Amino acid sequence: MDFNTLDKVIPVLLRGTLVTIKLTFMAIIFGCIIALLVAILKVSANKFLNAVGGFYTWIFRGTPLLLQLYVFYYGLPALNINISATQAAILGLSLNSGAYIAEIIRGGIIAIDKGQFEASKALGFPEGPTNEEGYICLKLLEVINPPMGNEFIALIKDTSLVSVITMEELLRKAQLLVSSSGDAVTPYVITGVFYLVLTTVFTFLFSRIEKKLSLY
Repeated sequence: MDFNTLDKVIPVLLRGTLVTIKLTFMAIIFGCIIALLVAILKVSANKFLNAVGGFYTWIFRGTPLLLQLYVFYYGLPALNINISATQAAILGLSLNSGAYIAEIIRGGIIAIDKGQFEASKALGFPEGPTNEEGYICLKLLEVINPPMGNEFIALIKDTSLVSVITMEELLRKAQLLVSSSGDAVTPYVITGVFYLVLTTVFTFLFSRIEKKLSLY
């Protein structure tokens, strides 16, 4: 591993890292929107709505993400629905993460029982819908923050799967470098370091958020 090799490898992998980060944030944003709607369905007293939410999570948690990506990228064009690799990647990652985040939110909602309202009064929160809702939202964020952090970290690593549909994110860039240079060590080692840096940084950020929420 010499400096000339690093000068060629690192810029390429940095571009792939930016794509990985972009995919992760887009998937988590769309996934959270989907998850909130699904979680509401799953805690609904309406059996039909509950079943719809349950069916969604059953499908996307019960099948591999890799298979879902294949279906969106290769299957949809067979139905005359043409989407790009980027669109297929965002769609697959968002729907998959949405199913897992929905369960996290649902669990958090269930964990916030009526006793939390009594706790809000004991802590000196003035009575009233706005204050109670604010306290409950803080408690919900505190409950779901650790599993949400885990899901975010898992999603960073799951983005590597989109390499199979020609998306040139971090891992795909490494594969292309290996093919062009014949060096099967340097690109993969540096890629591993990049993933470790990403997961370490975001793990630290979520731990800081958790500490802030626990103080409130």
